[in-house]
Amino acid sequence: MIKVFIDGQAGTTGLRIKQRLLERDDITLLEIPQDKRKDNNEIKKYINESDITFLCLPDDAAREAVKLLDDDNDHTKIIDASTAHRTEPGWAYGFPELSPDFRKNIETNRLIANPGCYASGFISIVYPLIAHGIIDKNYPLTCFAVSGYSGGGKSAINQYESAERDIELDSPRQYGLTQQHKHLKEMKAITGISRYPVFSPMICGYKCGMVVSVPFFTDMLCGGIKTADVREALMQHYKGEKLIKVRPEGYTKNMIGANNFDGRDDLEIEVNGNDERFVITARFDNLGKGASGAAVQCMNIACGIEETKSLVLGE
Repeated sequence: MIKVFIDGQAGTTGLRIKQRLLERDDITLLEIPQDKRKDNNEIKKYINESDITFLCLPDDAAREAVKLLDDDNDHTKIIDASTAHRTEPGWAYGFPELSPDFRKNIETNRLIANPGCYASGFISIVYPLIAHGIIDKNYPLTCFAVSGYSGGGKSAINQYESAERDIELDSPRQYGLTQQHKHLKEMKAITGISRYPVFSPMICGYKCGMVVSVPFFTDMLCGGIKTADVREALMQHYKGEKLIKVRPEGYTKNMIGANNFDGRDDLEIEVNGNDERFVITARFDNLGKGASGAAVQCMNIACGIEETKSLVLGE
């Protein structure tokens, strides 16, 4: 049995991870007493007893939790769902579909940083384009994204689900206005682009689901590549992957809904437009492939288990 401890299991990501793992017969969940959840001595015991510890904590708390690993502990693996370690040396970045090296690092490294939700969508689109020489690292990228309010955590959920909520919450709200969103650092570092994209995220009045969109002009692509070539390159890059599907031309006839992947752990990419300009979209659940689903996938890989075990996938 794999012993798993979730530090921060009362949060949105922790709750979804726990839900996935309760269905399994190969997992023993280590449950810290409610009155000990803030006791570092008690947390230290649970972390070092576990085979896998998920950190579903604010950044500073996640950094402190990692320090609780005993020096002689050679068995516990940490999967950190916070922003704290995503670009830190020595940490594997938990997006195995990007390349064999990313997958190998998850398999072998004891420290794994779970990707951010917006970052997952952006990186799923841009990383293959850089890797296949479709765009230059200097391409002036922009990214527009919409997310359900669960991405804001318990405080946002309580705000949006209040019977007396502000009427403004009935409409989409753009934020990150200073272009300093916390996911930008990993978006740049993991893709290898030379400058940050212009990033415009929006939070909307539904609970779960996300669409991340990146627009392109074909005359700015490398080597006279056309829209169909971009789609084909994405299909080849993700060929055989179970959690990422690149859809064929014309897959969506009219509108791409942002909440259609609620409760799922996979991600869908589409390329729509024409030979002058086009938009690539990534659609997924911000709490699925954008958070807890990715974390469970990383755990499965790190433990040598079928990576989709206990995950919810579409067709």
